[in-house]
Amino acid sequence: MAIIVTGASGLLGTALVGALLDEGREVVRLVRRQPEGPGEAFWDPAAGAIDRAALEGAEGVVHLAGASVGDRRWTAAYKTELVRSRVEGTRLLVDALRALDAPPAVLLSASGVDFYGDTGSREIDEGQGRGRGFLAELCERWEREAERAGEAGIRVARLRTAMVLSRHGGALGRMLPIFRIGLGAPLGTGRQYWSWISQDDWVAAALHILKNQEISGPVNLGSPSPVTNEEFTRTLGKCLRKGTVPMPVPAFALSMGVGEFARAGLLPSHRMIPRKLLDSGYGFTHTRLDEALRAVL
Repeated sequence: MAIIVTGASGLLGTALVGALLDEGREVVRLVRRQPEGPGEAFWDPAAGAIDRAALEGAEGVVHLAGASVGDRRWTAAYKTELVRSRVEGTRLLVDALRALDAPPAVLLSASGVDFYGDTGSREIDEGQGRGRGFLAELCERWEREAERAGEAGIRVARLRTAMVLSRHGGALGRMLPIFRIGLGAPLGTGRQYWSWISQDDWVAAALHILKNQEISGPVNLGSPSPVTNEEFTRTLGKCLRKGTVPMPVPAFALSMGVGEFARAGLLPSHRMIPRKLLDSGYGFTHTRLDEALRAVL
């Protein structure tokens, strides 16, 4: 039986598919172009089209598709696209799963740490409610669509992912060119907590959740050791053997540079603890930021 993966060409999807194949698992990628072989099947969320036959009898589904939050300025049109790509895409997928004669046993559906909003310096786990703001509301709508799969007897895990450390892309990939020329600096006050997870741990945790029938509902995917933005900046500079700028980049300058995303995505504080993963016995490979960065870089 196959594992179905959406967003398989993205940073996390590519790594996860590779790990599944290394385990000898059958993988079917849902793609928006003409499929090129038995390992691919067609879907087009914008057109409401999906190959239901490819989903029939699948072992599980990992849903990672969605427009990138941090790659473009948030115009009104792009914010609409962020919502559409997550909410409508998840609705289409879940409607298809609910209509199957043999639905999968499990659905892992992406979400984000932004669900919690700005929570300051206090530690939060999966019991924390939704915060305020565009991203928090988007995550809630995204998760609500995924949770409907539970009505068909599918175990649903909603992956509230922290910043994933990878040199190949994501937030760290965008930061590296700046830090490599010695211009890395704290953002805003620098006191906001940044939750993070190495790409290796994200993949291993996703595999752990797929196999562990006791894990469902919201699951925090982040290291048990979040750090402040100031500490992240200092540690990344040391790992690259580059100096950093001691003067923080003020919030207004960030807003001028990247727009609304600065206030919503860079300055909120998330001191997130992966309680469910820890309680289920998952052992993190990287719990210290310096070790994780050295492994990634």
